[in-house]
Amino acid sequence: MREEKNGGKRIMITAIETIVLCTVFFIMCYLGTGTDDKNLKSYASYPDEVQNRIKCIAVYRGKFKERNPSAAFLSNFLLFLFVLFVLGIFVRENSFWHNFICLSIMGQSLNLFDLLVIDFLWWRNSKRIRFTQIPEKELYRNPKKHIQSFGRALAMYLLVALLDGYILTLF
Repeated sequence: MREEKNGGKRIMITAIETIVLCTVFFIMCYLGTGTDDKNLKSYASYPDEVQNRIKCIAVYRGKFKERNPSAAFLSNFLLFLFVLFVLGIFVRENSFWHNFICLSIMGQSLNLFDLLVIDFLWWRNSKRIRFTQIPEKELYRNPKKHIQSFGRALAMYLLVALLDGYILTLF
């Protein structure tokens, strides 16, 4: 009975941590937009049509950086390796599978939230992400970059859950 009660408690903690993680992530995305300078920091997430226009507009030249996809993956991997490890401490058990599943739920829930809520509902429709020199809404609606990002994050969160799940089991 006691173990069943702890299992329910850990599920509740996992759900709460996932909600908090998604909320914090959305707030960071929101605060990271709103001006051309802020939006240029997310240059890689813009559709090719917008990126091509950014490259041609003199006011934006030299203000954006094209990031190496491998470097971006590695930096996100290390960030979420740390974040999910810390969150995993609160739900950890001696079972690798339990730790792996809880971390997978958190990571993949954040990934799905990012795709559906942030990218498809908010980002593609928000005026905050549009550049002043490129105001046409239809240019921002191509979902290709968001879907590609979702696929990369799917693999990343799986690797994070595997590694953190193993470390938490040893911990």
